[in-house]
Amino acid sequence: MPLVSVVMPVHNSAATLGSSVRSVLAQTHPDLELLITDDASSDDSMDLLKELARQDERVLPEAAARQGGAAQARNLAIARARGDYIAFLDSDDMWLPTKLEKQLAFAATAGTPLTFTSYYKMDALYAGEAADFVPNGRVVRAPAHVDYSAMLVQDHIGALTAMYDRRVVGTKLMPDMPKRQDYALWLSIMRDGTPARALQEPLAVYRAQRAGSLSSNKLSLVPYNWNLYRRHEHLSVLRSARALAGAAWHSMRKSRI
Repeated sequence: MPLVSVVMPVHNSAATLGSSVRSVLAQTHPDLELLITDDASSDDSMDLLKELARQDERVLPEAAARQGGAAQARNLAIARARGDYIAFLDSDDMWLPTKLEKQLAFAATAGTPLTFTSYYKMDALYAGEAADFVPNGRVVRAPAHVDYSAMLVQDHIGALTAMYDRRVVGTKLMPDMPKRQDYALWLSIMRDGTPARALQEPLAVYRAQRAGSLSSNKLSLVPYNWNLYRRHEHLSVLRSARALAGAAWHSMRKSRI
């Protein structure tokens, strides 16, 4: 069985961290390592991680030397990875039990090193485990196939569902950006014409932010997207403006789910 390295950044996530970690450990594909970087949390996150590591040797936490943000935390975890595949999950989201098993089977025949899935949204205050989650109508549906051009006008890939085959593309790190670093990683893999393909069954659960929070305000991402298009992808002003308009429209639509 292929070994999957699961990357999880943590910052003050003690309230949701346990259920996220347990959703990984409960996967029907057991051959995995959970690489967690604590990004200078001031709550009990690291103590909880140490206890979870004592309970299951697949949990491999490490504390960052200094707070550096999500990109650095993820990259520190990726640098420790031994797996054939790199997968991602944030410390407030969850995987359904068959996520890895089904995605690995799909990846074996997808003809591309980058795969993702549809996912559910759950309320920010959801306190249950992944096994307790009752499927609802709030589904972010993944397109079966997406190429680089399509990705420029909408980030179709939910980070909590993404997985890449490092045997094909090598070890890919996230650019050191304050936001949208996951989007930049997908684009860097796809820039040479590599498509991404999706298993359209929802296999993960995303914790929607409370209304009014910074991350729930999609317009707050506009300057980060602009920086991504201009400095990371080196697009012209005109092409960046077109991509930004498309991204804003699609993002607002998705936020209503």
